[in-house]
Amino acid sequence: MNRRTFAGLVTAGAASAVVASTSAASATPGGNNRGRRPGTPIVVGHRGASGYRPEHTLASYTLAAHMGADFIEPDLVTTKDGVLVCRHEPEIGGTTDVSKRPEFASRRTTKNLDGVATTGWFAEDFTLAELRTLRAVERLPELRQHNTVYDGLWQVPTFEEVLKLREQLTKELGRTIGVYPETKHPTYFRDQGKPLEEKLVPLLRKYHLDAPKAPVFVQSFELQNLIDLRTKFKVKAPLVFLATATGKPYGDTRSYDELLSRTGMKAWAKYIDGVGPDTKRVIPVKADGTLGSPTSLVADAHANGLQVCPWTVRAENSFLPVDYRTGANPADFGRVLDFFAQLWKTGLDGIFSDMPDLAVLSRKLTLDV
Repeated sequence: MNRRTFAGLVTAGAASAVVASTSAASATPGGNNRGRRPGTPIVVGHRGASGYRPEHTLASYTLAAHMGADFIEPDLVTTKDGVLVCRHEPEIGGTTDVSKRPEFASRRTTKNLDGVATTGWFAEDFTLAELRTLRAVERLPELRQHNTVYDGLWQVPTFEEVLKLREQLTKELGRTIGVYPETKHPTYFRDQGKPLEEKLVPLLRKYHLDAPKAPVFVQSFELQNLIDLRTKFKVKAPLVFLATATGKPYGDTRSYDELLSRTGMKAWAKYIDGVGPDTKRVIPVKADGTLGSPTSLVADAHANGLQVCPWTVRAENSFLPVDYRTGANPADFGRVLDFFAQLWKTGLDGIFSDMPDLAVLSRKLTLDV
């Protein structure tokens, strides 16, 4: 199949909003629109604009688009009655107020999540109607205290609501907003009799997104899940294989190191369109915590016809290499624009960020696009 560039899936004449202020703390959407040239690397709003709003809420996705993100990213899990909803993990205790709801106290349980005993409340144990009674909360309150002022305001959205929002934002902003869904723990859900794919594929087709050049990427950490989407479910939309800095895909005997070597990619590149690695696979962090030198991953992927869009750049010191931190407070913003610059210079095709305004600004400063 023909490889498609990430940037090529966004209308060539689309305008990207560049936030005028470099102060991410203000988080004010706006700025001047300018033409976005074909081939420009994309910015993906990671779980929306999750640096400024509780993640995976319609408010977070909307803010990301207004800040200039080209794509918004919903993680997909399922409810008891088979509706795809947007949460980072099946366990929802850290991202909703369910722990404060006495009526659901008995739902707290321990499950084997991809080989890891995990205790909490799980989306698949709630009907959509029950889940709608909950409200989203900030996942990282110790680092993002300012986000906690929004706790309790917004519901957990369905994937279909996000697809409708994407269409609405595209019309409102006059530029194509793409969607970048991830199938979360697909083997786990299939083993429970609640497979994600049978719900995902019809929605992609209903909203005219199952096409090679549609503004969508379907991503997964499980390579076999993506191959099945391409072969069994006949999905034509672009697919992206995600990879952590270490380890291997669940249920696979091969490590990410093996699968992401130049020769390893040849075995599966015919099915997949891109790679979504941890940023440490693009530029590792040395033993002392400082930023190292770029690897050959970008060149190796490009040699196999694959695009590269790593995750996730966050502005707080806690998430930055030690030589890009400012001060000792882990919640303070560090030299994130400089860190972005080092990543862009490796030839990336896109990047995920919790702070899409800063990603857009850094793209302009580094690449003049």
